[in-house]
Amino acid sequence: MPQRLCARQEHPAETESMRCMSAEHADADADTRKESYEEASETVEELEREIEHLKSKVASLRSCSPTDHHHHLSGPGSTDVVLVAAEDGNGGPSMPVPARRAVLASRSPVFKAMLENEMEESRSGTIKISDMSYDALRAFVDYLYAEAGLDEQMVCELLILAEKYQVEHLKAYCEKFLVSKLNWDNSIKNYAFAHQHKAKVLLEASLSLILDNMGKFPKHPKYPELVELRLANEIYIAFLAKWFNW
Repeated sequence: MPQRLCARQEHPAETESMRCMSAEHADADADTRKESYEEASETVEELEREIEHLKSKVASLRSCSPTDHHHHLSGPGSTDVVLVAAEDGNGGPSMPVPARRAVLASRSPVFKAMLENEMEESRSGTIKISDMSYDALRAFVDYLYAEAGLDEQMVCELLILAEKYQVEHLKAYCEKFLVSKLNWDNSIKNYAFAHQHKAKVLLEASLSLILDNMGKFPKHPKYPELVELRLANEIYIAFLAKWFNW
């Protein structure tokens, strides 16, 4: 008994049609890949141009930093306001730190209110900042101009300035740095500092470290200062809340 053929013989015309369709699909896929590659290349080129533009802008800002001693107040694009610190770090009168009103106002809502309204600072062109060193003030203004790197030696002063003048990105930058340096020895100092200047991230990190070491807490050299500031009770309450899941 002859066996049935399971495979259907394809007609030559059908085979040729299928080949044409496959070729068309292959061409379409190739065109799609080419378009995607060209779009990706254009995107990469745009990003590279944008990066170079930003680099150029930052370099320009840094080169025209108002605190550069070679920058002349009477030169092109001159500054129109000065900031004065309490002292120069050696107990003597501080040098003025020149700046532009537009830059300060665009970086800080507090400076904006000072300089765009009829306040003494706007009329005199002088902003006096007490209890702050010249070096910290200069670093602060440099940061406002170009978001320069953080000076580790004056991070606490910069955080104070950032909090006072509502420069949130600088405050966050300072808090992150202080948290990275947090240890048992400086935990209470940082807790008190963070509490005073509303540095929430630093406050929580310091509190967490203290709660993990409550057995040593009353013996810490800075403990009496915390009691004097009436902050020790807050830590005990936080400890009880954590222990009893309040």
